[in-house]
Amino acid sequence: MMLHIPEVLTKEQVGAVRALIDAGQWVDGNVTSGPQAALAKRNAQLAETDPKAREAREAVLAALERSLLFVAAALPLKVFPPLFNRYEGGQTFGNHIDNSVRRNRAGDLNVRTDLSCTLFLSEPTDYEGGELIVEDTYGGHSVKLPAGDMILYPASSLHRVEPVTRGARTASFFWVQSMVRDDGARALLFDLDIAVQRLAGELGQGHAQVVALTGIYHNLLRRWAET
Repeated sequence: MMLHIPEVLTKEQVGAVRALIDAGQWVDGNVTSGPQAALAKRNAQLAETDPKAREAREAVLAALERSLLFVAAALPLKVFPPLFNRYEGGQTFGNHIDNSVRRNRAGDLNVRTDLSCTLFLSEPTDYEGGELIVEDTYGGHSVKLPAGDMILYPASSLHRVEPVTRGARTASFFWVQSMVRDDGARALLFDLDIAVQRLAGELGQGHAQVVALTGIYHNLLRRWAET
């Protein structure tokens, strides 16, 4: 499942995060690359140890906790601490698939990468190129979202970032280990959750049909969840 989640950060929050990271220490993006990704990756990345990076990470994580759509779609068990990257001057990231497991710098967190997330921190008019292209069975999907919006997609997807030919594309990226490992099962739960919420809006939260469908949702989640 691929999902656009609007306004994870407000414009004011984007500005606050950008003020932090733009003043930070930027390094070669391959500091977090595996051997295969390093062959295709050309960008800059905010140093993970920079105090400004830690503050920006906390702001993004707090926003994710407030996003009901993110929680419903991802059913997060673990979130890898958000990282920040920048593409400019023709920089790009060729076709690749993200590592199946990510380990943080401290070595005390392992995250199975069920979902990849890109939170855009530049407006589309700030740069040319830089589209995130995600491949699936229906072909390539081009993603270039307003600042503050996020795309969520299976980490098993082949994807790339097109060259940035004008301006700079800044974003936060990270991975989620879901309580529900299977993408198909997770998509069914999300669709059911959204349908139940719409029905509750029409009939009321206490209506018998809403209660019954809510029970089905939780019984399916209980069957599939890993905690």
